[in-house]
Amino acid sequence: MQLSPAFGWLLKRLPSLLSPFILIGVWELVAQTHLFAANILIPPQQVFRTFLDLLADGELIDNIKASGARVLSGFAIGAGAGLIAGMAMGLYPALERYFGLLFTVIRQVPFIAWAPLLIVAFGIGETFKIIIIANAAFFPVALSTLDGVRNVPRHLKDVAALFRFDRLALMRSLVLPAALPSILTGVRLALSRSWMIVVAAELFAASSGIGHMMDWGRQMFQIDVVMVGVVVTGVVGFILDQMLRQVEAHFSSWKLPSR
Repeated sequence: MQLSPAFGWLLKRLPSLLSPFILIGVWELVAQTHLFAANILIPPQQVFRTFLDLLADGELIDNIKASGARVLSGFAIGAGAGLIAGMAMGLYPALERYFGLLFTVIRQVPFIAWAPLLIVAFGIGETFKIIIIANAAFFPVALSTLDGVRNVPRHLKDVAALFRFDRLALMRSLVLPAALPSILTGVRLALSRSWMIVVAAELFAASSGIGHMMDWGRQMFQIDVVMVGVVVTGVVGFILDQMLRQVEAHFSSWKLPSR
């Protein structure tokens, strides 16, 4: 019997679609056992009611917009700089020889470890948040771009040399199409990291954003508000990741043959 495409898609993804409901069920059962205080382990239905209240009064949407604006600004700066750096090191190996060690050492420093230095330098305003998000986006894009440029098939480079491509034509006609799938993988990872880091940055100090909402809920001991922030952070991050996966899958057909 031939299954419809929609039913086949649903059947294939049924286990992953069921897992959130299983988690909610376990959460509810544990809450009903009263192993934890009622104001510590908030039942899922109360969290859902709080979500609806925050949604109705516009507070949740406003905070998502604030976090999203910071992510877009920091991500654009970091990803753009990463694309340029990765392309430059890939096209000019001498740059990697000079700066590769420094690049690798700085890459090992956790994002949050930069926070005290950035707070001293820029305070706790928007500049601090955008810089730390840009830092989170820079390295995945730079590394994936570098790998993509490195992995351009040698025989295609020879063909480009035979036709005497100049540097601009080489980038436009060969390097970018060949490296694009790798670059998009880095962009997807960078956007996911940027979304995660914005919440952490807003926990330091912010007057808006998902992280601020969660920190305010913690201070007021409104754990349901904190849980709403946790769930919303995960769902928004999942949506962003899935959107870029679709873009990545679309351009994966651009991959050039290795030989």
